[in-house]
Amino acid sequence: MSAPLPARDPAWPLSRSAIGLWTVQGALGVLFWAAAVAAFWLFVPLDAGGWVRLLRWAAVALLVVDLVLAVGVQPRLRWRVHRWEVTGEAVYTLTGWLNRTWTLVPISRIQTVDVNRGLLQTMFGLATVSVLTASSQGTVRIWHLEVDVARQVAEDLARRAEQVRDVAT
Repeated sequence: MSAPLPARDPAWPLSRSAIGLWTVQGALGVLFWAAAVAAFWLFVPLDAGGWVRLLRWAAVALLVVDLVLAVGVQPRLRWRVHRWEVTGEAVYTLTGWLNRTWTLVPISRIQTVDVNRGLLQTMFGLATVSVLTASSQGTVRIWHLEVDVARQVAEDLARRAEQVRDVAT
């Protein structure tokens, strides 16, 4: 029997440090596009036509818009909408800022729980809790928690899942 879907959003936001991580990720993406725009400016001759000048400035304008969105808007918006919660019956996550995904994993369906840290997460003191389930959903992740919180959540989930298995046998 699976847990019912709650009528409310999960209670907890991600770590506030996730804003910094997403800001750096956005800046790295903008740097990639800035290199492409710079190459266009350097290697496409101006005498190719009047449309080239227009295309150059359009690329710069799009780059500025990307910078504002990727560094200034998106990280804060993502932080406001990503939520998570662990209750006695289930793990709830709400992710996505354009495409919203609500995931509910009953404790009884948990097979393994891992704590993962990427390079940028390590720099910001963050970790991700990965919950492998016995369902077609596969792995559910609680992204960008502070390392100590992630370890506590993982230990708690592993203990609860083991208790449910012990009761079921």
